[in-house]
Amino acid sequence: MGHIWFLTGSQSLYGPETLAEVARQSQAVVARLNASGEIPVDIVWQPVVTEADAIRRLVLAANSDDECVGLICWMHTFSPAKLWIAGLKQLAKPLLHLHTQAGRELPFATLDQDFMNLNQSAHGDREFGYILTRLGVARKIVVGHTSDPAVGHKIGMWARACLGAADVARLKICSVGANMREVADTDGDKVGLQITFGAEVDAYGITEVVDYVNAVDPAVIDALVAEYADRYDIVPELRPGGERHAMLRDGAAQEAGIRAFLDDHGARAWTNSFQDLGALRQLPGFAAQRLMAQGYGYGPEGDWKTPLLVRAAAVMGEGLPGGASLMEDYTYNLVPGREGVLGSHMLEIAETLTTTRPRLEIHPLGLVPKDDPVRLVFDADPAAAVIVGIVDLGGRFRMVANVVDVVAPEAPMRCLPSARAYWKPRPGFYPALEDWLALGGGHHDAITTQFGAEVWVDFARIFGVELRVIE
Repeated sequence: MGHIWFLTGSQSLYGPETLAEVARQSQAVVARLNASGEIPVDIVWQPVVTEADAIRRLVLAANSDDECVGLICWMHTFSPAKLWIAGLKQLAKPLLHLHTQAGRELPFATLDQDFMNLNQSAHGDREFGYILTRLGVARKIVVGHTSDPAVGHKIGMWARACLGAADVARLKICSVGANMREVADTDGDKVGLQITFGAEVDAYGITEVVDYVNAVDPAVIDALVAEYADRYDIVPELRPGGERHAMLRDGAAQEAGIRAFLDDHGARAWTNSFQDLGALRQLPGFAAQRLMAQGYGYGPEGDWKTPLLVRAAAVMGEGLPGGASLMEDYTYNLVPGREGVLGSHMLEIAETLTTTRPRLEIHPLGLVPKDDPVRLVFDADPAAAVIVGIVDLGGRFRMVANVVDVVAPEAPMRCLPSARAYWKPRPGFYPALEDWLALGGGHHDAITTQFGAEVWVDFARIFGVELRVIE
């Protein structure tokens, strides 16, 4: 799962007694943060640093620790910033600058010079902040006492961004088939994506996936079909003995086969194209829905950028209520005063967006000349959400995010046989859409109802990628 190192800065001139107290107080700060319940990883205290070479070696050790996903730095006393230059120039992990102090309240009646010498973070952190700015070190800044729940929450959200960034930096995305023909915003520079984010995109032919699907053990299919019966309301024609039960079994074979294919290739994200399905009997939309619910990133139509965001959202939101999924702005309600966006796709919206029991249905899909595909049908739960996409602008990437409010549709959509979400964009329908278009935002997105835009801001900062938030 990872952990975060906690570095406390001071200097040797204060003497061993003061430094021992600095160590005790910084350990208490770490213990308080770990007990907050807001931070999804352990914070690991490191000995107080007072010398330049010790700082440099500690940063190098953090860089080489695959389980260390970030550093929190706090200048308990005054720590001359030149001590930090060599270490910060080597820094390859996300950094959070915590501006706090050990005690919450000033003891005015007894406050003396010894207290002042021990509690100097008010100006010690300014010295540290200066050198971070001078060196151009991207960082998160959190100000406040660690007993304040808001401080733990902000650090927790940053820690989630660190987890997502660490995962993406090692992510492999399998691109099964090519980008949808003649489409621009889903295409781009795969090498550039790997240079920027670390995620590797490798192309595979559909025939290899078909081989995996065909090789699935019938017993595995039986187990999945039984699981479906427990989790979903299945239409009669798909149930055992139903006239189209074979298509449900085929959908289960696709889920198991594609998961095995991804696992064997060390991938936690994938994309495919409805224009290149080879010998698959149906579009694997149900498999995409199921695999996203298991944490695999997904993008349709050969869009290999969106799976990165869907996977990152799943990692960053782990353990929080709500979910993450592929999303696409599909059609609008333009009635004045009732404007809204209906998001959906052919089939591939993850069930993590609902707490209701989805229906498992089968319907024709005219765009795809294959057998009718099975799919989960549901409405996303009302919730605050963030829609985020990524586009290649030629030589650089831009992330565009919109904070929205998912709401109940105005009436049941009985004739729409796909999963969907209906939302009101912030700050309003027209300015939000105008901004998205002006920024070049693409037509595929990731949606998360588990956390706010702040996590995406931290995520983008870690990679040095431009992010525009419409809110």
